[in-house]
Amino acid sequence: MNHRISPPTANGFISPDPIGPQEFSDAADAVAALEAIYDRNTRFLCEAFQRIATEKPTGRYRAYYPQISFETKSFGMVDTRLSYGHVVSPGHYAATITRPALFRSYLKKQFELLLRNHGTPLVISESNTPIPLHFAFGEGAYVEAAVAEKLDMPLRDLFDTPDLATTDDEIVNGMYEPGPGELLPLAPFKAQRVDYSLARLSHYTATAPDHFQNFVLFTNYQFYVDEFCAHARSLMAEGNDDYEFFVEPGNLITPVGHGSPTEGVAPPRLPQMPAYHLKAKNHNGITVVNIGVGPSNAKTITDHIAVLRPHVWLMLGHCAGLRNSQNLGDYVLAHAYVREDHVLDDDLPAWVPIPALAEVQVALQDAVAEVTGLEGYDLKRIMRTGTVATIDNRNWELRDQRGPVQRLSQSRAIALDMESATIAANGFRFRVPYGTLLCVSDKPLHGELKLPGMASAFYKMQVNQHLQIGLLAMQKLAAMPPERLHSRKLRSFFETAFQ
Repeated sequence: MNHRISPPTANGFISPDPIGPQEFSDAADAVAALEAIYDRNTRFLCEAFQRIATEKPTGRYRAYYPQISFETKSFGMVDTRLSYGHVVSPGHYAATITRPALFRSYLKKQFELLLRNHGTPLVISESNTPIPLHFAFGEGAYVEAAVAEKLDMPLRDLFDTPDLATTDDEIVNGMYEPGPGELLPLAPFKAQRVDYSLARLSHYTATAPDHFQNFVLFTNYQFYVDEFCAHARSLMAEGNDDYEFFVEPGNLITPVGHGSPTEGVAPPRLPQMPAYHLKAKNHNGITVVNIGVGPSNAKTITDHIAVLRPHVWLMLGHCAGLRNSQNLGDYVLAHAYVREDHVLDDDLPAWVPIPALAEVQVALQDAVAEVTGLEGYDLKRIMRTGTVATIDNRNWELRDQRGPVQRLSQSRAIALDMESATIAANGFRFRVPYGTLLCVSDKPLHGELKLPGMASAFYKMQVNQHLQIGLLAMQKLAAMPPERLHSRKLRSFFETAFQ
């Protein structure tokens, strides 16, 4: 490849030679064209950054994200049984794309649906959105700080940097209003928003975004992670036809047929929300994330995982049982939510209902029945379906309880926690199917609090069974075709075509 830096373009920036728009009627070819533009333009920025270590900069450097666009002039009816893959009205639509190699299978599927539903060729081109230098470096790249330190001018004077104006959630929140002549959105997230979240995922979980799977389990206790790791290592050591790798923080990779990691470096300490991945073909394995305690963590991690467009996420954790008829160890299948977490109030008002998704509910209930050996009326002895309340004050019991208890009673809540409604609400907001199965670990309204010895015995007995239920539910959901799993009830009046 020619490593020469191109001369300044008409807009005053030093940029690679422009690439003209290309039309495609084959999805795979369109994705390959996106990859070619993205790889060339990010390489241009990286090389320019390295060059300024030894040469005086001669101007500002800029390269652009690739873009997919298409135009339809027809109101003709398309197959809308699937909740995505089509646009609702005539118009000119576009989306900026980042990391197309990472999203290759996802993009190919979206393009195939557009071509099938609208019969209009796809146009691949360069967008007018600059790639920030920070996002041009790939996964695992080492950026020499000394290069920037040698400069006698701010890095922002030489390269584009992340722009908060283009990393918002206006599209996915349904608040985006295109300006005059601006193209309509084709995807729920802009390229810079995706890049921002991919970088944060690596930071918070200590694993690369490529390792995340389409079926995600969130938990608020390390006990579940320990059980999952033991289960995953056993599968790898014994050999398994369903899963190919087990990945731990530090990108420690254990291939099937091995009893320990063969690559990666363990981090000196665990990250804030460590992630563990039981990988299968086409990202159809299971990811487990320990989100810790509280709605802030729950929102943070789902904000970022959402850009990977998973097929479903579930919450497995502990809760306070609110009914005297419940016992420690009973399960709660959330059918509705009381949202007093407040972290999503600006994005999704509390008056918006968060519906239960039948496919997820059935998978969870069937998994409980199979693992426990109970069914029908007998299943009611250990599981209740009802409303889960999520709050943002862990020590609510220390305040005047009359207000909270009255609200909980009026809402018919049967359980209380600090994460489930946040995860479900963000699933609703991001069009990611969601569900919640909790385990009653105490009953504060009825004086049943775990003492240290009781807690250890409880966790030892209950966590393994709860995790096995979650894993079985995920397997059931993974066996469903996408058109069944992705519910149309999560779609608003005006939706993007991409899942």
